[in-house]
Amino acid sequence: MSVLLEFAMFPTSKEGSSSSSSVSKIIDMIRESGVSYKLTSMGTIIETETMPEALDVVNKAYEVLEPSSDRVYSTLTIDIRKGKTDRMNQKIESIESKIGKVNS
Repeated sequence: MSVLLEFAMFPTSKEGSSSSSSVSKIIDMIRESGVSYKLTSMGTIIETETMPEALDVVNKAYEVLEPSSDRVYSTLTIDIRKGKTDRMNQKIESIESKIGKVNS
């Protein structure tokens, strides 16, 4: 099974107009977890084998922010597909096979 989860999470207090410091802490946690991920300008995409594993990453991201944040904003989009793996790359390759190389 493949669980693709795209999320954005950041505190809405204390940092002013930039949240890159908080996002950097979350990306560091994801990188250390060993989960496959891609950072985009609007969020982060992770791929896991199970829904609990994906949601655990989101929970750990919140735990990174919670001690220093009174309020945390988050969005989540999830795509679950049985019998597939490496969809984070395969979905891009499928489009590129039809139209050629894309920015990713």
